[in-house]
Order: sequence, then structure tokens, then C-alpha cells
Amino acid sequence: MDEDGYQGEATLLVGEREFAVAVDLRGHFQPIDGYYRWYGRVAADAELSSAVAGRKTAATLRTPQGEAVGELSDPDPWDRYRIMGTSTPPFTLLTELDVLDA
Repeated sequence: MDEDGYQGEATLLVGEREFAVAVDLRGHFQPIDGYYRWYGRVAADAELSSAVAGRKTAATLRTPQGEAVGELSDPDPWDRYRIMGTSTPPFTLLTELDVLDA
């Protein structure tokens, strides 16, 4: 099992503001340093772009599966911001046992 992830609706908290967004997230365990790294893209959102204005920004991401603190960074050419974090992700991680039970 190499990747975990989540794709769907989420709430992004930036400062005191909340944004209803769509996200596509992935993650993986990094054996070199022992951390789980999660990352992905936030769908283009004009209000978010106006609030963040292309700057790196701390944010909290909530999905129906969990919540995690991360960082928004530069948008791509389609105005989708990258989000990334370390440690517990805002989505459920599958284990080897979950895969065996399926």
C-alpha cells in the first residue's frame, strides 16, 4: 500500500475565515524521517485566492474524516493552491488489516 488519500468537499480555515472547498489529497509515510506527509490541491476558489493573494499561509483543513493543520503555498496556473502537512492527515489512513478485510 503506497498511497492514501481523499477527494471531495472540505472546509478550509484561514485565519478567522472559513471556505467551503473541494480538495484532492494524497499522502505517504516517509521512512527516512518517520513522518507521514500529506499534500494535495484545493480547487480554484475566487474568495480564497483574494484572501490568500498567492502567499504561503497556515491553514486548517477539515474533511468528513478528520482535521489537520497544514500550509497553503503557491497556486498553479489554474489557481489551485497546493496544501501540505506533516503527521496526522485530515483523512482516514488505511492499514494493512483494512486491505485484508476488503
